[in-house]
Amino acid sequence: MPVYAFSCPLCYGVSELLLKLGDIADRPCPTEGCDGTAKLKMSRVAVRYQSFGFTTTDKLVNNPQSKDFQALRSKAEEISDS
Repeated sequence: MPVYAFSCPLCYGVSELLLKLGDIADRPCPTEGCDGTAKLKMSRVAVRYQSFGFTTTDKLVNNPQSKDFQALRSKAEEISDS
């Protein structure tokens, strides 16, 4: 899920929110006492990968045409536990 930055034009407050990809609608300003609407601020997007990620598990798939997802998931969970 990406981290988006929102800024309020009334109080100039900036807040960072961890939201679903594409959830960039305007929202109420989180600053106490401000009745403004926070809008998406153009910034770099940070992404936090959850679960077992890509780099560790990409090498587990030799032939992408014949993926055994149960075996892949169990191997990924084994890697993440260690």
